[in-house]
Amino acid sequence: MHRYFHFERHQTGYRQEIVAGITTFLTLAYIIIVNPAILEAAGIPKGPSMTATILSAAFGTLFIGLYAKRPFAIAPYMGENAFIAFTVVKVLGFPWQTALGAIFIAGVLFTVLTLLNVRSWMANAIPLSLKYSFSVGIGLFLTFIGLNETGIVACGIPGAPVCLGSLSAPPVLLAIGGFFLIAWLVVKRVHGAMIIGILTVTLLSIGFGISKAPGAWIALPPSPLPLLGQLDILGALSPKAFPVVVIVFVMAFVDTVGTLIGLSSLAGLLDKHGNLPEIEKPMLADALANLVAPILGTTTSGVYIESAAGIKEGGRTGFTAVVVAALFLLSLFFVPVFTAVPPHAYGTALIIIGVFMIAPVAKINFADFTELIPAFLTIVLISFSYNIGVGVTAGLISYPFFKLITGRRREVPLPLWVLAALSLLFYAVYPYHLAH
Repeated sequence: MHRYFHFERHQTGYRQEIVAGITTFLTLAYIIIVNPAILEAAGIPKGPSMTATILSAAFGTLFIGLYAKRPFAIAPYMGENAFIAFTVVKVLGFPWQTALGAIFIAGVLFTVLTLLNVRSWMANAIPLSLKYSFSVGIGLFLTFIGLNETGIVACGIPGAPVCLGSLSAPPVLLAIGGFFLIAWLVVKRVHGAMIIGILTVTLLSIGFGISKAPGAWIALPPSPLPLLGQLDILGALSPKAFPVVVIVFVMAFVDTVGTLIGLSSLAGLLDKHGNLPEIEKPMLADALANLVAPILGTTTSGVYIESAAGIKEGGRTGFTAVVVAALFLLSLFFVPVFTAVPPHAYGTALIIIGVFMIAPVAKINFADFTELIPAFLTIVLISFSYNIGVGVTAGLISYPFFKLITGRRREVPLPLWVLAALSLLFYAVYPYHLAH
C-alpha cells in the first residue's frame, strides 16, 4: 500500500496521511446533520437521508482515494441541496423523486463527458490566472464560512449585510482562543495543529456546558430503504424539468472544476502549466458519485473544499481520502459522537485555511488587466455571493471577453469559449429568486 499511494514521491507517510484524513473528516462531519436537515424541507425523511448522506460520501471519497489517489473528500454539496429543497421542490413544485432523477441524469452526462475526456479538455484550457483565483476565492469563502459558523461575524441588516458578532459570547471566545491556538501550533510547525485545535475547543465547549456531550456513544443507523431507488428519471426527462437538469449540471461542473484546481494548487499537485495530471480520474469519481447519490436518496455530490484542512496537515495521497471514507462508514454507528463537534470548533480551522489558500494571489499578473479583472471577479464573487459556481462562471465569461475586446482573442483556446458559453447558460437559467 505504501507503494500504491506513492508515499515516497509525495514525501509523506501513514501517520501524516491519517492525521490529514481525520482533520478533513472533522471539518466536514457537519454535513451528516446539516444535509438531512435541509432536505427535510423537500419532504425527504431525515433519518434515511442521514444514512444516504453518509453512504454517498463514503462511496465517492473511497473511490477518489483508491482510483484517483488524491487527498480529496467527496460528499453531498451544500448549496445544491438548498437549491433542490427550496427551489425545485418548494417553489417549482417538483416532487423530490423527480429532483433526484435530474441529478442522476446530470451524473450520466458527467460520466460520459469524463470518459470522452471532454471535461479534462475544458479544465486544462483554463488560464493560470483563473486557476490561482479559484484557490484564493475558495480560501476566502472558507474563511467567511468559518467566521460565520464561529459567530465572530454575524448577519447584519439590509444596509450592512454582515457585522461583528458578540465577542463576549462564550462560543465566540472559545472560537477566538481556538484560532490563536491553531495559529500558534502552525507557526511552531506542529503536525496535527487543526485536530488539536478542533478537539480542544470541542472538549472545552462540552466542559463549560456550552455544547452538549453526546447522549449515546453507539447507535444503529436509520434504514436507507425508504429512499433507496426512489428517483424518478422519466419525470426528470420531461420538457418542464429541463431547466432543473441544466442548472444541476452546470452548478456541479463549475463547482467541481474550481474546487479541484483550487485544492490541487494548495497541495502542490499541479504541473508547471497549472494543470492537474490525470484530472479525468478525480472527475470520474465525482461523476460516479453523482450517479450513486440520487440512487441512495441524496443530492448532488462532489469534491469538498473542506479537504483543504487535511491537505494543510500534509495529506497528499489517496490514503487521506481512504481514512475519511472509513470514518464516514464508522460514523454510521457513532453519529452522536461525531456530530458533537460544535461549529465554533471546526469553524476555527476553516478560518486558518484561508491563510494558506490566499498565497497564489501573488502569482496573478497585476500589470495585465485582462488577467487581473477576471481573477478579481472570480475571487470576490466566490466570497461575496456565497457561491463558488457564481465566481467561477464570472471568471470564465469575463476572461475571453476582455481578451476579445483588446484584440487578443488568440490567447483564448476553443475549450475556454465552450466554458464561457456554458457559464452564460448558467446565468440564463439560474433561480435568482432563491436569493430573496
